[in-house]
Amino acid sequence: MTHAHTHQPFATATRRSFARAMLGCTVSALLAAGVTGAAAAEAYPSQPVRLVVPFPPAGGTDVLSRLVFNKIGQATNWKVVVENRAGAGGNIGLDSVAKAKPDGYTLGMGQTANLAINPTLYPKMPYNARKDFTPVVLVAAQPVVLIVRSDAPYKNVADLVAAGKAKQLSMASAGAGTVGHLTGEMFARRAGIKMLHVPYKGASPALTDLMGGQTDFYFATPPIAMPMVKAGKVRAIAVTSAKRLPLLSAVPTVAESGYAGFQAEDWKALVAPAGTPAEVVARLNAEVNKVLAQPDTITRLREEGSEPRGGSAKDLTTFIQSENTRWGDIVRQSGARVE
Repeated sequence: MTHAHTHQPFATATRRSFARAMLGCTVSALLAAGVTGAAAAEAYPSQPVRLVVPFPPAGGTDVLSRLVFNKIGQATNWKVVVENRAGAGGNIGLDSVAKAKPDGYTLGMGQTANLAINPTLYPKMPYNARKDFTPVVLVAAQPVVLIVRSDAPYKNVADLVAAGKAKQLSMASAGAGTVGHLTGEMFARRAGIKMLHVPYKGASPALTDLMGGQTDFYFATPPIAMPMVKAGKVRAIAVTSAKRLPLLSAVPTVAESGYAGFQAEDWKALVAPAGTPAEVVARLNAEVNKVLAQPDTITRLREEGSEPRGGSAKDLTTFIQSENTRWGDIVRQSGARVE
């Protein structure tokens, strides 16, 4: 008995020192892991980052993407390679992002079309806009401008609506299912007018026919509308943002013109493949937000009719889901389909 008693304290002491040693190891391991995690985030990116722009070079998405990432490159020495992969309304490029390795080295510049409209517009989608991406940051947004030809009798939204109630008006668009087309559908429904939708293969032919008097109105993006408004060839009668555009400060919003809450914007958002590490997303989000806050970035974006946005990755997640629902409803109501 006594013999066993003498061993007890020794065994307990051994257990205690073993537990202390183990605890020490665990703490060191955790600290080391923390350091490694921090180092990994610090070291990102250790190779060039590929930014997929799902539209052709020199378009709005491309210009914005290069502007933001050139500035990030200058500030951080990151190497960013922009890759244009156009086709299927932006679906082809974004699909390549959805299927890439989620390591932060493949990013995509998505927008209203391929994240909010196309999932309802296309009967078959190669990706799930809500599940296959990690939202990073909302970059910018631009409204569409409601334009009529300069000698049209419509001086404002009320004139256009009155005419639309008396007879069927025709609306040009850059293509079925584009932001401009669906904004027009939403507007016609809200104003209670009947219209004939005339889709074109792109913005230029749509604009040409509007100016030639073949169609009555067109919801155009600011870069398309602005030069013609300045040249006096078309008249801007409203913009679809919540606030007036600094570029067109004399032009009221549709909301101000008697349709409270009316808003439609073509936005651009940086996304990564689903499962991209949180610390990489946080780093990208911080760098983009820094660029968007710079006065010269704000000026550049406003010159082409865009407003910088920014915010957290969580904000963007909520935003994409609400826009996905909202535009999905508009597509269904319009009956637009792209086979």
